[in-house]
Amino acid sequence: MFLLRCPKCGNQMKYSPSGSLDGKKKRCVYCGRTFTVHSNIEKSTIIRKI
Repeated sequence: MFLLRCPKCGNQMKYSPSGSLDGKKKRCVYCGRTFTVHSNIEKSTIIRKI
């Protein structure tokens, strides 16, 4: 499980992916924006692993 930060509103949310992170998308539960979850650390919205 990962802790993600929305690039639009900055809120944090939990994300539990099934399989690898390549091409996964997450919708923000606060503002509704859909963003890609990158495994690349420079493009990543992942804050830390829980």
